[in-house]
Amino acid sequence: MTSSPAAAAREQPPSAAAPFYVPSGNEVEIFEQCHARRLAVMLKGPTGCGKTRFVEHMAARLGLPLITISCHDDLTASDLVGRFLIRHDGTAWQDGPLTRAVREGAVCYLDEVVEARQDTIVVLHSLTDHRRMLPIDKTGELLTAPPTFQLVISYNPGYQRMLKDLKPSTRQRFVALDFDFPPPEREILIVQRESGVERAVAHGLVTLAGRLRGLRDRGLAEVPSTRLLVATGKLIASGVGTREACEAAMLSPLTDEPSLMGAMRDLVNASFE
Repeated sequence: MTSSPAAAAREQPPSAAAPFYVPSGNEVEIFEQCHARRLAVMLKGPTGCGKTRFVEHMAARLGLPLITISCHDDLTASDLVGRFLIRHDGTAWQDGPLTRAVREGAVCYLDEVVEARQDTIVVLHSLTDHRRMLPIDKTGELLTAPPTFQLVISYNPGYQRMLKDLKPSTRQRFVALDFDFPPPEREILIVQRESGVERAVAHGLVTLAGRLRGLRDRGLAEVPSTRLLVATGKLIASGVGTREACEAAMLSPLTDEPSLMGAMRDLVNASFE
């Protein structure tokens, strides 16, 4: 029996408690209205700014299972929809994660969708308009999405603008929500809550992140995300020294360039004197 790359799709069952999420605007209300009116949603924003956590929060808030698919260059339409598998007693059909989400009326989240091939993304089109249908050509089945089904995609426009992008015919099928790193006070709250550090440490990490984000024009391809701040905070909360934690969890993941590393170390020292 063979398996597909999409078999690694993560499935989150409905949860009574929604994962911690601090809204930055009216994104929660807009998402709820999109779900009620059966509109597909597109999340745009930098890596690690909370897009995935937002989807997890909303799925739990709506009481729906969540199926997450990490998109990549080798992702095919069959990986999403399904395929026939060869077994000792013949062949059997196996639903892909997109098909499972439609059958279950779940939230289907395609993370970094622009990494997928264009001929794969086209499979989504019939689910994003008034039809809300998924044709399974290999079995002749035509699935109609139940009212609870919600399609969500996300990508990082800053990173992918010069590399890959969605076709206008695809983009216009979604309601778009723009995400960014939280304002300092909100980010301090998130880092403190998620990592367990004291507020003063969370404040220092957020201040440092603000300074490091100013290095984007100096050759830093990716700036420190809220996710990196939380990881750094967790190391500090576990007893790792502040400067060591910052280097291991925040600086090293961003670059290997010696000059940039030196400049960032200076900012760490200035932030935690």
